[in-house]
Parts: sequence; structure tokens; C-alpha cells
Amino acid sequence: MTTNMDESYAAVDLGSNSFHMIVASLVDGRLQIIDRMKDMVRLASGLNDKHELSKESMQQALECLQRFGQRIREIPHVNVRAVGTNTLRQARNGGVFLSQAHSALGHPIEIIAGREEARLIYSGVAHSLYDEVNKRLVVDIGGGSTELIIGRGFDTYYTESLYMGCVNVEQRFFDDGKIKAKKMRRAVLFAMQELESIETVYKKMGWDQALGSSGTIMTIRDVVQAQGWCDSGITASALARLVDALIAIGDSALLDFAGLSERRKPVFASGVAILYGIFETLNLDRMSVSDGALREGLLYDLIGRIHDEDIRDKTIAAVAQRYSVDMEQANRVRDTAENLFHQVKTAWELDEKTDLKLLMWGAIIHEIGLSVAHNQYHRHGAYLTANSDLAGFSRQEQMKLAMLIRSHRRKFPMEEFESITMSMRTSVIRLSILLRLAVVLHRSRSNSTLPEIRISVNKNRVDMDFPPGWLDKHPLTLVDLSTEQGFLQVADIKLLFS
Repeated sequence: MTTNMDESYAAVDLGSNSFHMIVASLVDGRLQIIDRMKDMVRLASGLNDKHELSKESMQQALECLQRFGQRIREIPHVNVRAVGTNTLRQARNGGVFLSQAHSALGHPIEIIAGREEARLIYSGVAHSLYDEVNKRLVVDIGGGSTELIIGRGFDTYYTESLYMGCVNVEQRFFDDGKIKAKKMRRAVLFAMQELESIETVYKKMGWDQALGSSGTIMTIRDVVQAQGWCDSGITASALARLVDALIAIGDSALLDFAGLSERRKPVFASGVAILYGIFETLNLDRMSVSDGALREGLLYDLIGRIHDEDIRDKTIAAVAQRYSVDMEQANRVRDTAENLFHQVKTAWELDEKTDLKLLMWGAIIHEIGLSVAHNQYHRHGAYLTANSDLAGFSRQEQMKLAMLIRSHRRKFPMEEFESITMSMRTSVIRLSILLRLAVVLHRSRSNSTLPEIRISVNKNRVDMDFPPGWLDKHPLTLVDLSTEQGFLQVADIKLLFS
């Protein structure tokens, strides 16, 4: 089957246990999966006590990503999204790996927060098994974390990510491969203890159906059904029989269940322990299983961005409402920033899809710090942005957005831009300058329309051209621009205006 590569999309999930990639085509508005690739990299097992990835684990991961990259080489960059989850959230040397991973895959890797991972998992499940009537509990046991979500249709009510996965629980309780009753009980109690913080609120919300997703739960389903312990999904009684069978065998290396792959054997008992703890804590009788998971959610999220159904737009609007942003002022700043952007985008090599989006979001929420205090509100706003759970945003995107807000006024914080990778730094600095100028031009918060302002740039030089006599009639703006000249000198930016 031939495929139009412009209508092909790929999602890559760098999980703690396995790396997954799916390639799909958009046909008549519907996704058609055309390829799947998977490699059980077990990245989480490469983390040492200092939370640093070993060279061996990174090399294995990079070899996998090179294979993935070869498969999607012809797909347009804008149609590909790759994300890292729990292990890469923790890895102290993750920056080194991400740079190499970008080269291997041919695409940047975004790190997503646990609750964003949960949201995307739910999206993948909801698109695979849509149900607008029943409230559903979705559970996904990964290598480094377990996500639990309650939602209905495509909407989520609760999203949670807990630090327990089949790899780190295996390392903690089954590191020698032995499956003893006491070890199993300790692992189950550990899972129940992790669930304790959400048990009450989840039970109070309630659900009509429980669904599991991803490899651990799918393998457990395959095993219990192959044993004839249940006909569909996973039942509590079948899971209990599986626990007893594992203890009776007593060694991961001796497991010989139909449906259990050789590479999953070392982490199978830990995955079973986590799921058993979930069944016990939440009083589950049965769990159905979905084929959809994080990578499917990624695909639908990616296509939504391309077709102007971007969840991030809704998130920014919700943030503005939560912190009582003066939307009249925010819209004034946004419109002026957009006008300046279009005049300089070519000379400054700014991207109309990614960079303009970031600038617009920054303009809308640049004053959220006022909800904390007026003094240093740009710092408060940056903190809120960097540390909130923002649906649809990766950690890198939140960091860039936070830097826009941090640097939109007062002293230009050049030293803080070092937290952003070199490849992104120049564009974020330039966007910050455009936002600063838009804020300066609207400092009076007046509804008066600005005159036509011409702006041109040449590397680190910015020239602003106002109508003759306008600045003389607006002396405060003239003073503000003069002050801004001094601030921008720190960034080695020469601002001229006339």
C-alpha cells in the first residue's frame, strides 16, 4: 500500500520499560495504523543510585531510536512527536542522552510530566474504545510509573501518576529473580501504600467500568486467559490464582506461561503485584483491556495541533481564568506582539507555528504572577508556569514559556536562559524581546489604538520606526523605550527607535 507521507504521522514513546512507535495515516479524518515497532529497552534498569543512566542503557536506547528514525525518515518533521516518561523525568544526565537521542531519531524528545502522561494515555484509550455514557477508570502500569485516570468520553476528571512501575518494583522486591510469598506480599503492600493518597477521592468519584492499557496489563490478560482462568479481560479471582501460581513456581527464570515473552519474564511478577494491589485497594472485580495507550493519545494530540484543535490553547485560557488575568490588557499585548513577530520572523528565523504559538501564550498569561504579589510578579508568574500541571505541554515547552514570562520586564535575565538548551535559546530570547516591546508599548493599559509601528532586525540590532512626532506626544512611552534600551544591552541587543 502506498502512502502519502504528508498525511503520515508517527508517535514515539520512550517508556521506562519499552520504547514504542506507531506510524499512521489520516484517511477521511480517521487514523489508520500502518506500522508498529517496539523494543523492550528497560531504560529504568539503567538508573543507578544517583539517578544517572548507565552508558550501556543509553547505548541500547540509542540503537533502538536509530531503527525507529530510519523508519520515519520520510515523514515531515511536523508530523512526528516523541516523548520521554518517568525514567527520563528522573535521570540527572538526561540532557546528555536527549541530545544524542535527538540525533539518533532525527527528532527532538520532549519530557512530559506524570499527569500529562496520564492525560495522553486516557486519550489513547478513549479514542480506541469511545464511550460517552460510562465513567471509566483507566489504569496503565509502565516500567517506572503507574497512571490512574477517571474520565468519561474524551474528558478526564482525575489524572494521577504514581512512582511505581514493573521495573523499579522488580528492582526493589524481586531483584534476585526469586518469587517468594513474603516478597510478593511486601510488593503488593507497597503498591497499596502508594495508592493510599488517591484511594478515598477516587472511590468517592466512582466509575462504571475499569480499563487497563499497555504491555504489563495486556500480558497479564493474555496469561490468565490462556490458563483458562477467565474468558475476557482480567478478573479478581484470575489475578489471585496468578499470584498463587507465581509463588508456587518461585523463580522468574522458570516462568513458562503461554502469552509471556522471554524478555518480560524478569518484570512480570512485579507487574502482577502492582495490579493486584490496585484490585485490592479499589475493590475491583474485573478489568477490561484496551489496545489504545500513550502512543495513540500522542497521535491524536499531534493531529489536533496540526488541525487547530490544540489542547494547549484551552489550557492557557483556563490558566488565565484561574489567575484572573486582565484579558483586555493581555489581548492588547498579544495583538501587538503578533504584529511585531510577523515583521521580524524571516530575519530572525522564527517559526510561525511553534514560535508564534509560544509568544501568544506568553502574552496571554504574562501577568498571572499578579495573583501572588505585584512586587516581582514576573518571577511569581514564571514559577507558576514552570511548576503547574499544564495539559498538553511538555516540560521543555513549560520551561520556555516560563522564561518568556520571567523575562518580560525589568532586568533581562541572560544567566537564566542557560537552563534552556542551546538549540532553543536564541529563539526564546528573541521571542522575549518581542514580548517585552509589546508590554512596553501598552504600559499605560489604555484602549487607545497604537499607530503603525515598523520594526526591522539585523541579528542583534532592533530598529523601531514610529510615525513622525508620535513619540514626542507620548513622552512616557519614549522614556520607557529608553529604559528598555539599557535593559536589552545586557542581552547584547541594540535597540534603536525614531
